[in-house]
Amino acid sequence: MAKKVAMTGNSACAEAMRQINPDVVAAYPITPQTAIVEDFSGFVASGKVSTEFVCVESEHSAMSACIGAAASGARVMTTTSSQGLALMWEMLYIAASLRLPIVMHNVNRTLSAPINIHCDHSDSMGARDAGWIHIFSENAQEAYDNTIQAIRIAEDPAVCLPVMVLLDGFIISHAIDRLEILEDSQVKDFVGEIKPPYSLLNGKEPITVGPFDGLHGYYFEFKKIENEALASAKNTVLDVAKEYERVSGRSYGLFETYRLDDAEVGIIILGSTAGTAKTVVDELRNEGKKAGLLKLRLFRPFPAEELAKALSHLKAVAVLDRSCSFGAQGGPVFLEVRAALYGGEHIPVAGYVYGLGGRDVSQNQIRKAYSDLFEIAKTGKAKDSLSYLGIRE
Repeated sequence: MAKKVAMTGNSACAEAMRQINPDVVAAYPITPQTAIVEDFSGFVASGKVSTEFVCVESEHSAMSACIGAAASGARVMTTTSSQGLALMWEMLYIAASLRLPIVMHNVNRTLSAPINIHCDHSDSMGARDAGWIHIFSENAQEAYDNTIQAIRIAEDPAVCLPVMVLLDGFIISHAIDRLEILEDSQVKDFVGEIKPPYSLLNGKEPITVGPFDGLHGYYFEFKKIENEALASAKNTVLDVAKEYERVSGRSYGLFETYRLDDAEVGIIILGSTAGTAKTVVDELRNEGKKAGLLKLRLFRPFPAEELAKALSHLKAVAVLDRSCSFGAQGGPVFLEVRAALYGGEHIPVAGYVYGLGGRDVSQNQIRKAYSDLFEIAKTGKAKDSLSYLGIRE
């Protein structure tokens, strides 16, 4: 039976890790992720898990240790943020290319400089092409649920790819929230035992991991297969979500729509700001304005076809990015959404960047985006592909 608790997002992630009881965790502390590692190391010290906890000297070493452990056939987890994710950059590509089902929390925090420890999505967006599955969370409940589902997604034989579970730094990681956690036995039964397709420790069936693959090798073919596996992971995400709903009673998909079915305009958003945006949608509805919302859960692989179908009836769309794509025509999510809509029914798309460096986003800022959308709906044209909400001019 599910138990109602009050805990921070970081503690919820650590609790999910305790219930999963991975074989190996290799991690290095960095704000605002540190509490996950602290809580979990306490579980290790008190004997509540049988995990081999590896203390390393850097995040690069953490992912290196995870790669070695996962290649041996172990169930492996880790956690990081910001500069830590950036430091393990090269190892992210290796983990995905070797098809290793590592699950990692990334507590979203801006990248320096200037030095800033607060939330935006620049860290994980910088790693969006590393071959990892990216699953975003709106609150502590979703961070907990996504962690448990991520194990099954990563280890599915059709996927065998690492998964990044994302939660907003401080806003989710350090705020106490109400959530329901499953019984330990339910989580154990749900994740099951890992069944790796190969292991470096299997002397009877030796394998080569990470060999040189030169000019006349099969590097190109490996990349194609990896990309196809990532694209097909959408089906696994949905299958795992259906099974998890039967266990938890909570429903998940590739994204969540809120009052979108009969809306004229809609906003696409990621993470904790979706809660604020839902309040604005309700206020606008009370004023007789048909506003809607789409909260993206799965960012990689990007659900382009499904998203385009969900937005097809709208007169205008805005995308709110909590990160920049420097030198591009807009933020990372904006670029994906506009590409998804290109070639179909023409829907003008406006892009906004907000909340960089942890700057608060207010309901008035979101109302401004909706106000722009209703004007765009009349004219059929978005004036700018990149605007900023809440910036001091």
